[in-house]
Amino acid sequence: MRELSIGDVAVETGISIDSLRYFEREELLVHEVARSAGGRRVYAENDVAWLKLCNRFRDSGMPIATIREFAALVRSGPGNEKERLSLLQKHEVLIRSRISALQDNLTVIHDKVSAYERHVREGTVAGVWEPQPSPE
Repeated sequence: MRELSIGDVAVETGISIDSLRYFEREELLVHEVARSAGGRRVYAENDVAWLKLCNRFRDSGMPIATIREFAALVRSGPGNEKERLSLLQKHEVLIRSRISALQDNLTVIHDKVSAYERHVREGTVAGVWEPQPSPE
């Protein structure tokens, strides 16, 4: 089993050393980080995999409190899979809602881009500042 320093983990995960320490203090990890004889943190490959998952959670807008709750469930072992699933399902619903809202925004922006392309191509300015009615 490969042992990794906090610097190695920072490079592999893209999480700063300070943030890794924060993750540990906030109990966002699924187990206690091992220490070398000299007291330095020693991470394992499964720590890196967990931290990469935490990155995905954070990048998707999952609150730290929810990550902490999920980590606590994982740490406590088997038997709470329904609770883990429920937590993940709730977050999935939020993400799908955000994606839908972003898709709506993209449609509006794309319509504006198309209007400007047409005006530039035709050399006209008439209506370029006029908002288009929303298709509802």
